Amino acid sequence: MDGHVQVNGTPRRLAGYLLLTMAAPAPHAARLAAVEAGFRSLPERYLGAEPGFDATWRIVLGDVGHTWEVRCTTHGARARRGATSRAPDVVIGTDAETWIALRRGVLSGIEAFGQRLLYARGNLDLAIAFEGLFRLENGRKPLLRIHDVRLPGRRVSTLTMGAGPDVLLIHGLGGAKSSFFDTAAALSKRYRVHALDLPGFGSSSKPATAPYTARWFAATVRETMDALGIARAHVAGNSMGGRVAIELGLRHPERVAGLALLCPAVAFVKRTYHPIVRALRPELGLLPHQLRRDKVTEHFWSLFADPDAIDPSVADVVVDEFQRIYASAGGRIAFLSAARNIYLDAPYGRNGFYGRLAQLEAPSLFVWGSHDRVIPPAFARHVAHWLPSAEQIVLEGCGHVPQVERPEQTIGLLERFFASVDALGPLPVVGSERAA
Repeated sequence: MDGHVQVNGTPRRLAGYLLLTMAAPAPHAARLAAVEAGFRSLPERYLGAEPGFDATWRIVLGDVGHTWEVRCTTHGARARRGATSRAPDVVIGTDAETWIALRRGVLSGIEAFGQRLLYARGNLDLAIAFEGLFRLENGRKPLLRIHDVRLPGRRVSTLTMGAGPDVLLIHGLGGAKSSFFDTAAALSKRYRVHALDLPGFGSSSKPATAPYTARWFAATVRETMDALGIARAHVAGNSMGGRVAIELGLRHPERVAGLALLCPAVAFVKRTYHPIVRALRPELGLLPHQLRRDKVTEHFWSLFADPDAIDPSVADVVVDEFQRIYASAGGRIAFLSAARNIYLDAPYGRNGFYGRLAQLEAPSLFVWGSHDRVIPPAFARHVAHWLPSAEQIVLEGCGHVPQVERPEQTIGLLERFFASVDALGPLPVVGSERAA
């Protein structure tokens, strides 16, 4: 009905959709009864989990003044009002109207989180994964699911939502699929969207001996596509994820429909610290250490040109996630290895990045941020020289993570670009399985 949906409660705008509501919230007793019924039905709506799964959620509904605890294991789900002494893996806070809307499938948890109708502390993946563990009313499938794709020697945590042609979303260095949550929710209206955690990051496995190169990551993405039955997909990547997307397009052009590259980590032309970086060994990550929270927070804010565009609570969640992942030896090795490989990526010469870039066949969109201090927009001239067919756009007043800082503009660009590629139909593939 023209993008409008019915939710009990006060008027809200959500990811471009106006949530039309009743004139007044349901009475307290009615809301509490509806919430209680939803929690009581969780065990029978539980879809199960993989062997060894065991997670506890504490759900706080402030407007009705009650807390619930939900524990899910391989053997079943259990919900109770109140909190036990068991430490929760994640705390979710919201109001009864939003919780009822989630149960009915009117909106997803990602949409609620993006519109600040819901907060989460602890493991963000588990917070978002909660709804995917249960059927909706009338036995309908959940709007999204977070699941593991198991590959030889590694495991890829994947968010899947929506229906239609496939789109892959690949995060940047030190990030996770959560950086694409808003994008995934928006694109899922037309596409089947898969947001990946690359191995070494997010909730994916973190093999200590993996190379963490663009080639290895691209092979992982291709194998993930195979496991999910995806023959061909649009691919969007931010920063390091953009570099991985390019590598996928170079090595497996038959698998890529269109490439949307958001501030991609192209090869640095001036590498002043090349000898020093080459001498540094990622194995140092085996030594227990942690980055100071204030330094991580400072780096987070440096990624954006307009800090006022970012909700401070998002910074807290992102910093929490980074520190949780970096606390493991595998997470530290992955971060240090990937960062080193990005910096050492040769721009020219035999197998140099830019010479290979000229071989890219998929329609490509490069989006740069005018105030990006990590990958400055000046790199656009190198792309224009080596890949003149690529479309390039500079977002004014934007930093390194456009899908977070300028979500509406970025989503609009992606929708327009993917639609234009879809309109052309599959393009002929000149070659495949390219060697470096």
